[in-house]
Amino acid sequence: MTQDAFTAPGRFYRGNLHTHSTLTDAVLDPEEVCRRYKAEGYDFIALTDHFVGLWGYPLADTRPFRDDEFTTLLGAELHSGAMENGRMWHILAVGLPLDFAPSDSPNFTPKDGQETGPQIAARARAAGAFVAVAHPEWSGMTMADALSIEAAHAVEVYNHSAGVTAGRPAGFHTADLLLSEGRKLSLIATDDAHFEGPDYFGGWVMVKAETNTPNALLEALKAGHFYATQGPEIHGIEMADKSITVRCSAAQSVIVMGKGNAALATFGASMTHATLPLAEFADSPWIRVTVTDRAGLHAWSNPIWL
Repeated sequence: MTQDAFTAPGRFYRGNLHTHSTLTDAVLDPEEVCRRYKAEGYDFIALTDHFVGLWGYPLADTRPFRDDEFTTLLGAELHSGAMENGRMWHILAVGLPLDFAPSDSPNFTPKDGQETGPQIAARARAAGAFVAVAHPEWSGMTMADALSIEAAHAVEVYNHSAGVTAGRPAGFHTADLLLSEGRKLSLIATDDAHFEGPDYFGGWVMVKAETNTPNALLEALKAGHFYATQGPEIHGIEMADKSITVRCSAAQSVIVMGKGNAALATFGASMTHATLPLAEFADSPWIRVTVTDRAGLHAWSNPIWL
């Protein structure tokens, strides 16, 4: 059996799903944000400014910056309601309609009577968006918080800006626990760029789609036809009865991990394929793959359900 992301028709497109502009708290205007990502070889981005009243609930219309080589997905970072720590929710919604109704969120302070995080996430999904739990580590998210977002398609497992500016880039612990609760979620890497420091071009997704168009990309995201990366490439993952084979760009390690502390790694110089036995994962309902190159950069597969 070969995983869908690698057998689906089309080709892989490079994209960033979480970025900000001068419409809210970043330093570059939307056109310049799009120009820079295109110049760096990205095929698409989602400009996801903060959807709060402080900035007039902006939902950036980036359609004028599309061309034959580069496209955009419309989206926002949604904020409404408090997490268990009292802080406002941050929920990524990519593929929103431009008329998505504002929440009652004047700023980043939760207030009585506004939508909860789970409610605004569900409303975004119902409107057609790809919904992701943003930067769990940076947010100080509890497991109860994470479980409450039943509308999520994905967890942001690597947030470059949160790593650069706060040393808290990860969401793997949250994602793995949700997977072990049976949640069928995918894993995304993003920039969350604000361009005040080197918080850009550090994490992205490679999406397999037939065309580099918003609808095709959005459907592929929802289907999980992608992997997340800081640079290494995953060319294929094939499952046999008792083993898994990973094909990739030159790597120094390939790790397969599953529920709890189940993990198995193989190491080498400039490896481009690796086959590992699956006996270690007999009690795990899922596995996922991490490929690491000589520079210590990673690529992460979506979960594979056994």
